[in-house]
Amino acid sequence: MNETFDFVVVGSGGGSMCAALALRAAGKSVLILEKTDLVGGTTAISGGVMWIPDNRFMKSEGIHDSPEQAIAYLDAVVGDHDDTPGASRERRRAYVEQAPQMIDFLVSQGIRLRRIPSWPDYYAAPGESVPGRTVVSELFDINRLGEWKSRLRPGFLPLAANLDEAMELANFKRSWGSKKVIARVIGRTIASRLAGKHLATAGQALQGQMLHAALKAGVELRVNAGARQLVVEDGRVTGVVLETNGAEWRIGARCGVLINAGGFARNQRMLDRYIPGTSTEWSNTARGDTGEMIEEGLRIGAAIAQMDERIGSPMALPPGNPPVKPGMQGDISKPHTIVVDQSGERYMRESSSYMEIARAMRARDTKVPAVPSWMVLDSQYLGKYMLAGTMPGSKKPKQWFEEQFLRRGDTLEALASACNMDPARLRHSVERFNGFVRKGRDEDFHRGDHAYDQWLGDSLHQPSRTLGTIEQGPFFALALYPGDVSTYGGLVTDVHARVLREDGSVIPGLYATGTSTASVMGRASPGAGGSIGPSFTWGYVAARHAIQA
Repeated sequence: MNETFDFVVVGSGGGSMCAALALRAAGKSVLILEKTDLVGGTTAISGGVMWIPDNRFMKSEGIHDSPEQAIAYLDAVVGDHDDTPGASRERRRAYVEQAPQMIDFLVSQGIRLRRIPSWPDYYAAPGESVPGRTVVSELFDINRLGEWKSRLRPGFLPLAANLDEAMELANFKRSWGSKKVIARVIGRTIASRLAGKHLATAGQALQGQMLHAALKAGVELRVNAGARQLVVEDGRVTGVVLETNGAEWRIGARCGVLINAGGFARNQRMLDRYIPGTSTEWSNTARGDTGEMIEEGLRIGAAIAQMDERIGSPMALPPGNPPVKPGMQGDISKPHTIVVDQSGERYMRESSSYMEIARAMRARDTKVPAVPSWMVLDSQYLGKYMLAGTMPGSKKPKQWFEEQFLRRGDTLEALASACNMDPARLRHSVERFNGFVRKGRDEDFHRGDHAYDQWLGDSLHQPSRTLGTIEQGPFFALALYPGDVSTYGGLVTDVHARVLREDGSVIPGLYATGTSTASVMGRASPGAGGSIGPSFTWGYVAARHAIQA
């Protein structure tokens, strides 16, 4: 070996610095290797939300939860299936037990966290939490990172606003409460800048805090340092190999190696093999989400599973190919809009979770063309709600119309012609939906029946937050794609986050977490943070096991 540490982490996403902090607290030396030039992974560009049952913030606010309640919910939503070994009953129970302890550890390390006041679980099932089990970062001054500030991956929300505040901003024309939120955010931004601070939010704040704590604890981080190979000696993983200036550089790991290098949403070859019909162009992952460490694990005999699953998320592809595509789940759940396939027929509950929406699009596409599908809306919608990242109002970028990203028709028939849909079928879909709106119940797909549906909708719209007629022309449509925020399959791990072989035996010295693994959530996302929460938790679990091994 050219050099040796106690523990080496491949990738700098959600669980990496959590594992590093736990190891440093035990006096172990840690090296984190990031193959790109920016630290933080996809977690940094996400909402930074963690799904943590029975967490300390729920308890402090008097919100009832328990391990038994959370396990009952996961049993109902995730279930036991032969093809989801990452989501075994033992691993689900271990997650429910360890996730709150991980949060307590982070708080002890000075990481400032909070819960969103309301973010319901996604499914109506035994054990669900309507208040929600979400944990997020407090705002964080990324100027505290010094020279590392420029190496932290930028977030998606360049505002000094908490996520729950940001969700209110679009209602500023319709709500005095939203006007107060805007005033608070503006005041906070001005005051922080005058104080020489740069407050970040969401995933960038979470990873900024983690990076700051890791550096303070003495963790060594290197960018532009992609691991090319795992070193195996006598059946045990003992290090990694990098390629530096055309030469091999071997780094030893006395206690183990943790793979947290993301999934494979940016690798079209792997997508074509495992999830055919999907595209790297639809992904909102960091560009390093290319899957080579999953394949490296496979090379040394690791088991992989759930490779056909992804964290689907409906998105639009506006002109200019922005680095972060607009996620459309919140848009399509508002009143005055529906989603139809390419024939003009409605086929889904638009207020489902992002994974369910993307799954419904791909499933429909096996029967009739539905990728892309069409979001159909009227002028009421355009005046009230954000659309693909733009503020409410009829004025939209000229390029949207020139490049037919947003299509327009004075009548539904004209809109159908503009989108090559069947005019009669589109009108029937809209009129049937309008009938449900007037009755106050979606008899086809039950949109609006669950607390999560209502949470996604418009709190100012009555009597239903998500049902509203589509009747005021002109009418509009834009294409929706079954995008993703990473894949959901990979290396199979046990309750200690150790990587397993096909026969169930452990590969000594090798751990994994995050979207490099077969998810503990199987083929579902139980609530907001169903991938980041496990990434942090299994990183923590891996570190604790490596310390004791």
